[in-house]
Amino acid sequence: MKQLPLTVRLAAGLAVTAVEQVRKLPVQLAGLPVTVISEAMRLTMRIQQEVTELAIKGDEVLAMLQPPEQEPEWATFDEDEPESPPVRADDPWAEEEQALAAEPPAVLPNYDELSLAQLRARLRTLSAEDLEQLLAHERTHAARPEYTGMLTRRIANLGHR
Repeated sequence: MKQLPLTVRLAAGLAVTAVEQVRKLPVQLAGLPVTVISEAMRLTMRIQQEVTELAIKGDEVLAMLQPPEQEPEWATFDEDEPESPPVRADDPWAEEEQALAAEPPAVLPNYDELSLAQLRARLRTLSAEDLEQLLAHERTHAARPEYTGMLTRRIANLGHR
């Protein structure tokens, strides 16, 4: 048999390939949304990487132009804190009050180590007098706003009953 011309053979090969591709089409269409989404996510991530790299390069250049801060505004040191008022010699009770305030409250000896949640769990078992002692201790020591606020609210709630 004589070989057919190249163009006829090419046309037959293209027709068979087209039929094969049409048969695969349902399977490929099922995976198309996943492919499109993954390609979109890949492109988005690549853009984010490029933007981040540009920002880092910009930060490096700008850091060379600005001198470093000698003392950041957020830094505080013990020397910067105001000193506590001195004990007056004419007040005989001041030393005793400071000594009593330094001791942890008798009602909760481990009060200074308690977290806010741990303290909240113990509040219902304490009397108003106990709460007043804790509040006085908190104000003279750490003076943490969350703790003083919670103690003050609990004392107020006990007063309304």
